[in-house]
Amino acid sequence: METRIELIQGDITKLKVDAIVNAANPSLLGGGGVDGAIHQAAGPGLLEVCQLLGGCKTGEAKITRGYKLPAQFVIHTVGPVWGVGDRNEESLLAGCYRKSLAQATVHGCNIVAFPNISTGVYHFPKDLAAEIAIREVKNYLSSNAVPEKVIFVCYDAENFSIYQDLLSK
Repeated sequence: METRIELIQGDITKLKVDAIVNAANPSLLGGGGVDGAIHQAAGPGLLEVCQLLGGCKTGEAKITRGYKLPAQFVIHTVGPVWGVGDRNEESLLAGCYRKSLAQATVHGCNIVAFPNISTGVYHFPKDLAAEIAIREVKNYLSSNAVPEKVIFVCYDAENFSIYQDLLSK
């Protein structure tokens, strides 16, 4: 299964894959971090269609075309804001990965790239977020043929190092 998981450090908006996952806010109308970068790279068509989607609940996922991105689709998922770990944050983050992968499967996306959901301005602890992400992706891939490959895309060196350590175990 490890051959179905890849780790890179870089810019998710540059990847030519079937789908990239957007760590979106509940409005789906763009924001900071990866969300803002994806909206900027995709162009105004993405914002126009996101305005019609009625937002997205935390832990859920919705899919759109990629517009000007090299990726065919964008899977928008809303990660939880970290409090003190007592508001179901871990379960909600796990749901982001499961629901995003389910969208990928339904739409025949063979290669899917994930950012580090909720670890930026939402302050989810990076180690815990990486453990959840890897666990959920491995579990999903163990019982589903699609997607064929999942790429974890780390923008920063700290997250890359955390994922590298966890994936080598």
